[in-house]
Amino acid sequence: MRNRAWEIRAEMVANVLSVDVAVGDAVAAGDSVLLLESMKMEIPVIAEAGGVVRAVKVSVGDVVQEGDLLVELG
Repeated sequence: MRNRAWEIRAEMVANVLSVDVAVGDAVAAGDSVLLLESMKMEIPVIAEAGGVVRAVKVSVGDVVQEGDLLVELG
């Protein structure tokens, strides 16, 4: 069976306030992986599925657009 990658993407334009995972970290469904800020509101980005972090595509201070890839889980 082939490993399936799960992509976590931005749902809105936002600033990256914190990155709570690193490549190789195990993540469970419901875990927070990032904290975004938009319009003075803090928005936690939650993993919908568990897995191991394959890639983190953003850094603190980045501005992301709707649909941008944030984290890839495998």
